Amino acid sequence: MIRYSLICKDCDLTFESWFASSKEYEKLKSKNFLNCHKCNSIKVEKNLMAPSFIRKKINITNDKNQKKYNTIKKTITEYQKFIKKNLEYVGDNFAYEARSIHYNGKKKRKGIYGSASRKELKELKEEGIDAQMIPWVEDKNN
Repeated sequence: MIRYSLICKDCDLTFESWFASSKEYEKLKSKNFLNCHKCNSIKVEKNLMAPSFIRKKINITNDKNQKKYNTIKKTITEYQKFIKKNLEYVGDNFAYEARSIHYNGKKKRKGIYGSASRKELKELKEEGIDAQMIPWVEDKNN
């Protein structure tokens, strides 16, 4: 398919039309099947058109976004390695363990990390227990 900008030589109306090919346009033009939809004149010609270019900028933007994503993912992965090395994993018992440490004075050699819902984190914060949510990237390679 090809799109042409057309102009009527009688009423100066410009409009666009699609054709199966440039040969199809020539065939319809030679048989006087092209006409202006405003004044019905058959004096319709191709008008000047700016060519359409495929923009590389879109790919550049996607590449930039991918680079940003990779940088952020790498940083998060490094934080995760630090956390796994230096903190104790308590799984889904995070809220319970955090309260035990806070209220019972139960000392841990290491800090803790695990899973908690937003509601649990909000409740911990209201109780004065410092807990933070961090993004976690699952390692799909292992």
